[in-house]
Amino acid sequence: MTSTTSEPAAAAALPSPFNFAGHLFALNRARAARIAYLDDRGALSYGALEDRSRRLAGALLAAGLRREERVLLLMLDTNDWPVAFLGCLYAGVQPVAVNTLLTAEDYAYMLAHSRAQAVLVSGGLLPVLQAAQSLGPNEVRHVWVSDPAGPLASGHMEWEAALAAAPALAAPASTTPDGPGFWLYSSGSTGRPKGTVHTHGNLWWTAELYGKQVLGLTEDDVCFSAAKLYFAYGLGNALSFPLSVGATVVLMAERPTPDAVFRRWRTHRPTVFFGAPTGYAGMLASPQLPARAEVALRMCSSAGEALPAEVAQRFEAHFGCEVIDGIGSTEMLHIFLSNRPGQVRYGSTGQPVPGYGIELRGEDGRPVADGEIGDLYIRGPSAALLYWDNREKTRDTFQGAWTKSGDKYVRDAEGYYTYAGRSDDMLKVSGIYVSPFEVEATLMQHPAVLEAAVIGQQDAEGLTKTKAFVVLKDGQAATPEELQAFVKERLAPFKYPRFVEFLRELPKTATGKIQRYRLREREAQA
Repeated sequence: MTSTTSEPAAAAALPSPFNFAGHLFALNRARAARIAYLDDRGALSYGALEDRSRRLAGALLAAGLRREERVLLLMLDTNDWPVAFLGCLYAGVQPVAVNTLLTAEDYAYMLAHSRAQAVLVSGGLLPVLQAAQSLGPNEVRHVWVSDPAGPLASGHMEWEAALAAAPALAAPASTTPDGPGFWLYSSGSTGRPKGTVHTHGNLWWTAELYGKQVLGLTEDDVCFSAAKLYFAYGLGNALSFPLSVGATVVLMAERPTPDAVFRRWRTHRPTVFFGAPTGYAGMLASPQLPARAEVALRMCSSAGEALPAEVAQRFEAHFGCEVIDGIGSTEMLHIFLSNRPGQVRYGSTGQPVPGYGIELRGEDGRPVADGEIGDLYIRGPSAALLYWDNREKTRDTFQGAWTKSGDKYVRDAEGYYTYAGRSDDMLKVSGIYVSPFEVEATLMQHPAVLEAAVIGQQDAEGLTKTKAFVVLKDGQAATPEELQAFVKERLAPFKYPRFVEFLRELPKTATGKIQRYRLREREAQA
């Protein structure tokens, strides 16, 4: 039966009280002069990170915020972001980290849903926040603006003035490992985003079990994450993991285009890079791709979607460093199933991270045998507490000790797990399940293909067949017949795409995940 468990003996290893920000500051006091963060404006030392975070904590409490009230973080990836997040944790208020690429309507919903009492916002994002506040009722009492573009409206305070408004908080709030610490909103690809409530202890567990035990990060590393801090993936990559070992982090406020990433690789010489499959494919297709000698990469990480083997193999061949593919989720905070340095099997998502149990279940709820596709369930110490104000979805996702991922996987006899698609993306063709990802990954092996997305489409007889939407590389050409023959040569005949359509780009979420449901909607309207 497909069930793997390697959980820690007891989550009680964490003391109570436990405040994650206080834990990090104590851990790094001997490194006060060492650089913690580098953004486009300059460096922030570990000593300055603690000082500014504690001053923000003092200012929040002096402004009247109380324990466990929410503070919306609508901030770009600059040195002020970790100060904001850690300052909130230190004060015992709950930062609600939100995606900076959303609409005013999205933020209006999040303000009302979280009942945020304050907002910490980057100056460039202030207009969309103001638009959001005008759309409906909210409880915001304070808006503090980092790097404002001009004079501020009444009721808004400049970030530096806010930090100077009160003395630094002397001691961290007496929070607990299992107490609510912060929120992250899910991507909301199938409805309203869900406010996912995490604990102070969850940050510690992911850093210990994945950042240290799997990735093996050290204080000598320079970490750079294309995934932003407001994502669960980016929060580990650029905050909890590196700060838990005293490493240095490169931050980038702008979008992670290939050229923007390459500039940081050359300038700051990161040793560990965290990206997503779409980003790796885009970088490899760029004419500006750096030579191996121009970078200092020793290891790369990938998550967000399953990494096609062909992309990973070409990246390693060019740069000489492995790409460690894994899967995590907002609900589990970071990666729970992963390849390991020196043991990478491209095309698979690896094996369970130490401390996590994995089970694949069939439609009857029982574990499936190796080689059979099943729904992925996870058990581990970093699971979220709940979805705020959403009992139905909480009960559906958090089932006792287990968390339902919504992904389908298959495990081989050696214990390696391979992605088989989202549960709502799986197709039944000729009575047999077909993984869209398997077909997509095969199409991407074709030298002309940059990206591909596969959905089900009914043929003239009303039977479900696979349809592929394909984005070609610049200057490349291919015909539908050529791509169909290419897949037929590599997969079972019933899996090849009966229909092929070329697009200039695929619809994606703000996290870069392909939105197959939008392609299905497009077909339904055709």
